[in-house]
Formats: sequence, C-alpha cells, structure tokens
Amino acid sequence: MSDKSLALYRKYRPGSFKEVLGQDHIIKVLESSILNEKVSHAYLFVGSRGTGKTTVARIFANQIGVSVNDTYEIDAASNRGIDDIRTLRDGVRVLPFDSKYKIYIIDEVHMLSKDAWGALLKTLEEPPKHVIFILATTELYKVPETIISRCQVFNFKKPTDIILKNNILDVAEKEGFKVDPSGAELLAILGDGSFRDSLGVLQKVLNFSKTKKITTEEIEKITGAPKTILVNNFLISIVERNIDIGIKTVRTASTDNLDMKLYLKLIIQKLRMAIILRYAPKIEKEMTGDLSEEDLKFIKELVEKDKNNMLRSGTLATLLEAYQNIERAFISELPLELALIKILAIEK
Repeated sequence: MSDKSLALYRKYRPGSFKEVLGQDHIIKVLESSILNEKVSHAYLFVGSRGTGKTTVARIFANQIGVSVNDTYEIDAASNRGIDDIRTLRDGVRVLPFDSKYKIYIIDEVHMLSKDAWGALLKTLEEPPKHVIFILATTELYKVPETIISRCQVFNFKKPTDIILKNNILDVAEKEGFKVDPSGAELLAILGDGSFRDSLGVLQKVLNFSKTKKITTEEIEKITGAPKTILVNNFLISIVERNIDIGIKTVRTASTDNLDMKLYLKLIIQKLRMAIILRYAPKIEKEMTGDLSEEDLKFIKELVEKDKNNMLRSGTLATLLEAYQNIERAFISELPLELALIKILAIEK
C-alpha cells in the first residue's frame, strides 16, 4: 500500500518512544524498565480512544527486541469467548520463533466474557518466562480487580488541544498544506482528545480542500462545525448584556442542527482567551501564534467593549457548568439559554 493511500493517523503513527506525544509519564517508566532489564510479565494500558495505547505497545515490543513473528495482536471485541482464550493459552506455551519474548497485545480487553476472564487469569498467575501481556482498555471499571492486581497499570492522558493543534499543523505541513492557527485549533477541538480522530478530520478537510491554504471558514464548511459568527455573536450578547441577540444566536445554532456541546466548547475557548487578554495583556504577542488575525482582532475589540465587566471568571464558570449539563438535557440548547439568563441576571 502506498503512502498516499494510507490514512494520516497510520502514516504518521509514532515509530519510537521519542515520537510519542503527551505521554511522557509513561514513556519514562517504560524506557527505564527496559534499560534496567526489569520488564514486567503483564501491563494494563488504560485510556480513551486514540491516545496511543496500541502504538506504545508496539513500540515497547520493538524496543525489547520482539520481532513481528513473535508479536500477536488480538481484538477482544471479536475474540471474547473462553475458546479464544484457551487457544491463546495453548499458543503461550510455545517458545518464541526468533525473539527472547512473545508479546500478546489484547485490545478492548474489557470485552472479554466472564469465563474468558477466568481462563486469562490462570495464565497471568503463572505466565511462562518468555511471555509478556499488554492489555488495553477504554473502560477500566469493566476489568476484574483480580486482573488489574496482576498488571502494571498505566493511565494514558488525553492529549491537550495544544498538543493536537501542533500535531495537526505538523502533519498538514508534511502533506504540503498550510492551516490557519485558529483552523488547527478547531480541528483539535473536533478531535475531542484523540490523535486518531483529529487526524481523521484533518484528512477529510485536505481531501475536499481546493487550495493548499486551509482557512477556518473552509474547515467549518467541510466539517459542519459551528460558524465563527455564531460564537462571536453569543459573546457579544454577553458583553452588551443583550439577551435577544444571545437567544436568537442559540436558536440559529439549534436550527442549523449544530452539535451544541461543540458549539459551547468553542464559546468557552474564545471567552477564556478574552479573559486572559483582559487580565494579562502583556501576553498578546504569545497569543498571536494561537489565533488568526481576525480572531485576535475580535477578542481585543470585545475586551474594549466590556464596560460592564462581563468577561470574568464567574461568566466562565457558569458556561462550564452548562457544558457539563448539555448531555443530560432533553432540549440541547436549554442549558446554554439558562446560562445566558444567569450571566445577564435577567431573572427577578
């Protein structure tokens, strides 16, 4: 398969520990264990999708000298029964082909059946010296405590939007494209803490873009993300204490069938930048690289208009509370409308 036909997340998947982003707390421990020859027989990698669990497992296997012939990847979602684990147990007894160890990477391990867990536990209790297990899961609470206690547990963090943004800019450049800073930030938010998802959205944009310079507006159009004007108008309604503009803007977003949680997240992000610029104006130069010229101009004008001191921590806290409530609301825009009313103190 040629590089051009590969998905971006596969094409730019880290091939060494130094290329892994945002998981330094895990990489340092694994590198130290390899250096000191204190490799464990069982690891449990925990984290949300697209955080690098399987990638790190493959790199770890390579670093301790395990060949492709002695590396086995199993999807527990498709191989979750006791017969599957019994087959695995039979294979475990066989010596490696051409390596010191055999590594079994079991993804989505929480999907195993109750009987399969029991069979796996027996193997983990008395593993052959030549076998290493790396279990990966997105749902730790579904993994039996008896299994967890026999593994070294590593918690993979969600990459920050800044890490995702920089990764997006780097990959886009390698592909011959230039993405606006604010556009890259939007793509990072759309990625929702996942390297795989953020690069998936980037690939969609690159495939449909008609130019090599990707603007925020083009990203909004291709992905269906909330338009900048809807985000800006909501913030203007707060600064101007205009409930009519705010409610109308929220209704427009709802009519356009926008993801209200994403919409509110974009509002919170821009409000945060406005508050920082208001109380720490000396860092404006540092913000230049994170925002487009249009966004920076808008935020500066917003701060200048804020005669009523609405750009404050209390406003941000209220919107954060609404963000937590959106998924539970049967009317998705309701938490945002209530937050606006509370911020503007309309209730009597």
